[in-house]
Amino acid sequence: MNKYEIIIYWSEDDQAYIAEIPELAGCMADGVTAPEALRNLEQIAREWMETALELGRPIPEPKRHLRYA
Repeated sequence: MNKYEIIIYWSEDDQAYIAEIPELAGCMADGVTAPEALRNLEQIAREWMETALELGRPIPEPKRHLRYA
């Protein structure tokens, strides 16, 4: 998971930090702090990949070189 680009930003609407992996469609999580959002995202990404494998869907290869943006 650590090879994917991760974007973390503050959402005024949600009053929370949002972390997402753009290459994994819909893979995002939130948290009160940026580190919490990142921890939550790591769990969601594992679940995203497990579900993709169960459904026989491909898991995209990491394409970007950034870890955080």
